[in-house]
Amino acid sequence: MSGYEFIETSIKENIAVIELNRPRQLNSLNRKMIGELVVAMEAFERNDDVRVIVLTGKGRAFSAGADIDEMTNTDPISLELMNQFADWDRLALIKKPIIGAVKGFVFGGGFELALCCDILITASGTEFSFPEVGLGVMPGAGGTQRLTKLVGRTKALEWLWTGERISAETALEHGIVNRIVLAELLMEETMKFASKLAKQPPLSVRLIKDSVNKAVDYPLYEGMQYERKNFYLLFATEDQKEGMNAFLEKRKPDYQGK
Repeated sequence: MSGYEFIETSIKENIAVIELNRPRQLNSLNRKMIGELVVAMEAFERNDDVRVIVLTGKGRAFSAGADIDEMTNTDPISLELMNQFADWDRLALIKKPIIGAVKGFVFGGGFELALCCDILITASGTEFSFPEVGLGVMPGAGGTQRLTKLVGRTKALEWLWTGERISAETALEHGIVNRIVLAELLMEETMKFASKLAKQPPLSVRLIKDSVNKAVDYPLYEGMQYERKNFYLLFATEDQKEGMNAFLEKRKPDYQGK
């Protein structure tokens, strides 16, 4: 696929790959890049041939954060009128699984973008940080919210107040990332995991993501009721029949996402 200035996209079998493509700027995020990213994500969301989306960065960093040159002279009214974070909100509506393959620097807006992924696979030596406090501002694209839900109030405050760097090992310990791999194996291991996920029944994967996302915000009982409705709904799918029949017939299932 082409037509983008700041990202590159490709499809391999059932896996779509999106690469942030400003390597000389360490993939700093400007508004156009985020807009292109959302358009690509939504296009892959509508593409029935795509079952998993992989997000990564070209060059030696996933993303060193927002493009400060673009923000320096911005005023509050301009931010309100342009609805600065509307595109970010659209990322939360993607129902297909998003796997982040991150390396190098994952700072500021880059960290917020990584936290939009469902699974994070990181290269050894990667560092995470919210350095916004050192610029007199704070995260605004969900960083304070997503980090707090992952690591708890006190640890989130420590990292957000100090802007200190978080090692890949510390990120793994606190549940921010799922696994650490050697840098030279990052994409190989990510694609291997994505391929495994792409073989799962797409509607089950979709509704599991939906239910887990609700678990983050709903009280336990309400979350269980929501889960139950999704469980019932899957019994209307062809994949449910295929999966159970394949189990009884001792063969591999062939899921069609229907």
